[in-house]
Amino acid sequence: MYTATLLANPSRANLDRVAVESLRNAWGGGAAGWLNPGIAAEFALAEIPANHAQVWQSLQRSGLDLVVQPSAGRRKKMLLADMDSTMIGQECIDELADMAGKGAKVAAITARAMNGELDFEAALIERVELLRNLPTAVIAQVLAERITYACGGKTLIATMQANGGYAALVSGGFTAFTGPVAAHLGFDEHRANTLLSCCGKLTGDVARPILGGDAKVAALSEISARLGINPGDVIAVGDGANDLGMLHLAGTGVALHAKPSVAAQCDIRVNHGDLTALLYIQGYAASDFA
Repeated sequence: MYTATLLANPSRANLDRVAVESLRNAWGGGAAGWLNPGIAAEFALAEIPANHAQVWQSLQRSGLDLVVQPSAGRRKKMLLADMDSTMIGQECIDELADMAGKGAKVAAITARAMNGELDFEAALIERVELLRNLPTAVIAQVLAERITYACGGKTLIATMQANGGYAALVSGGFTAFTGPVAAHLGFDEHRANTLLSCCGKLTGDVARPILGGDAKVAALSEISARLGINPGDVIAVGDGANDLGMLHLAGTGVALHAKPSVAAQCDIRVNHGDLTALLYIQGYAASDFA
């Protein structure tokens, strides 16, 4: 059995009963259940419809997301999340670079790296070099003045934890940011790269080994093994090319507002909903949210 979940952006709440019932009838699905009126609904299916991709495209034009997945085991025991442009709205290295007067150059490299056009490790080293001599105090300023949290993040983590789940933040960014972000959102642990500094200034280098895509896959395997679960019990979320490995290994890999080349390689794509979409696709109703 499969479950089809339709999702709207909570700020628009434009998922209407006609759209849900029309699709359910066309696909011969079971009775539709509303997880949150105007925002999320689901129904059971015996198989994945042949026109699933075409319907997904049509719903995208209406500002709606569609996820079709096996019903069994969709409620997960662990969340593994990327940070930049996923749990927060910014790319931290771009914000640091902007403070250093190198914003445009670094942002261009970041965009290419996250779209899979550049080697992640080489691109990170190149960008960090451009931060040489930036006062470390700027990190706290960026956290205070420039970082915003993605909608639904706290609710996602708290709800999964209230149901026995574990939450890990794994970033190709920096521990100077993942530490405060993880604490604010309630993650159980975090992993990231370490910016090197001396005498109150960044040296323009990062500690080795560098945490990239392979390290995110390793983190998924290591943390799930430590918890006594398997990768199929994990829901992972990210937006960049360095997230693809963990998205493919996890039982449910969600490309959230992802770069085009990343979204094209993922079965579950959320382009309109926020982070609470990860709860709805696990079968949580709004009334279940912590």
